[in-house]
Amino acid sequence: MNNTTTICALASSVGKGGVGVMRVSGGLSRTIAKKMLGFAPKARYAHYGSFFDQNKIEIDKGIALFFPAPHSFTGEDVIEFQGHGGISVMQALIKSAIKLGAVIAEPGEFSKRAFLNGKMDLVQAEAVADIIDASSQQAVRGALKSLSGEFSKQINTLTKTIIELRVFVEASIDFTDEEIDFLHAEQVTKKIQDSQQKIKAVLKSAQQGAILREGLDIAIAGRPNAGKSSLLNALTQQPSAIVTDIAGTTRDVLRETIHIKGMPLNIIDTAGLHKSDNLIEKEGIKRAHAAIKRADVVLLMYDGVDGVPDLGLLPDGIDDKSVLLIKNKIDLTDDRVGKTHLGGKLQLSISAKHNSGVGLLKETLADIAGLDDTTENIGLARQRHITALKHALADINHALIHLESFDIALMAQDLRYCGQHLGSITGEFSNDDLLGEIFSLFCIGK
Repeated sequence: MNNTTTICALASSVGKGGVGVMRVSGGLSRTIAKKMLGFAPKARYAHYGSFFDQNKIEIDKGIALFFPAPHSFTGEDVIEFQGHGGISVMQALIKSAIKLGAVIAEPGEFSKRAFLNGKMDLVQAEAVADIIDASSQQAVRGALKSLSGEFSKQINTLTKTIIELRVFVEASIDFTDEEIDFLHAEQVTKKIQDSQQKIKAVLKSAQQGAILREGLDIAIAGRPNAGKSSLLNALTQQPSAIVTDIAGTTRDVLRETIHIKGMPLNIIDTAGLHKSDNLIEKEGIKRAHAAIKRADVVLLMYDGVDGVPDLGLLPDGIDDKSVLLIKNKIDLTDDRVGKTHLGGKLQLSISAKHNSGVGLLKETLADIAGLDDTTENIGLARQRHITALKHALADINHALIHLESFDIALMAQDLRYCGQHLGSITGEFSNDDLLGEIFSLFCIGK
């Protein structure tokens, strides 16, 4: 990476703490270290002593660590000052580094430089941010798997196979006068089919990894007084929503997160769906429709005493969503907790008020999310990974179709696109806009 800019930033949490860390990376790191320490530090040696500003006034005492390029996190010269975690102390260290030629790092710039300098691929760089943002131990373990390179290894193996196929197919285009018919070789068809199955397997794992990272959005919908807020409280096991006998208590969207088998499920309580001329209720219903459209799963709840499920309450354009019918208030009927099917949809009979059947609902949601005993082996994934894998799968499907019709040129193009989509996951094929979008979401100092 040809970058002469030296960056600095607070690498520890903002605020007061026992220890604070200020990190500098770039060509001026050695000079800044020498001036702020009063001597040239040795590589990978913990120096204890005073830190000075540009005017040789003592700022603090602590430990300094110098990592020369390329053996550092960013692949550049890096100096870390570990001092007392006071806000004024850290600000003085940063101010001094700036006076000596450094500039404040942008969000994620240290990780971005590590990627651009070949210290890690894009998946591993994203895993750094995912470890910091992880909301559960399961998510941390998933991010560590991605950071270790397991996901990247799968993608790189697939990419290598696709490249080999491209060479084989394009050779048949370049040597059409030869008697050897490359495309009739059974190994071509078999390799493409094997790649197709492997992409499907990686996609399935990535989809679970995305749930592990981002959670599954589950919207509770239904008429007023169907028991939606009671269900939210039963799922979260806390009084998240106000519950009364007055219909229409909930007029806004409430969101809480629970964890099942280590994966986050975002439970969204919505306003009661009905016709209303009240401006506040109309706005609540509008927000409810928006939440339902964004959700991955919809729980359509109804009063089991005198109501029936009404799919007409739901907004248009959600045919691709999983809709689960929830028959509530069975404590007032002769029904028992259990699963049935109604109108081609799965229905659960529960009593949210008495917490009956809530455990069954959680198990069902885990099944819908695809959670199973293999969750321990899943790495975190992002929506961009899933999108790229879906494109790659579509490309390989088209390649098979063109193989059957002997459209060799189109088949070669499909394989090229497939390789590019796979390469975009690890960063082999990435544009500056994509990199800017990814690293802008990192915290400053990482």
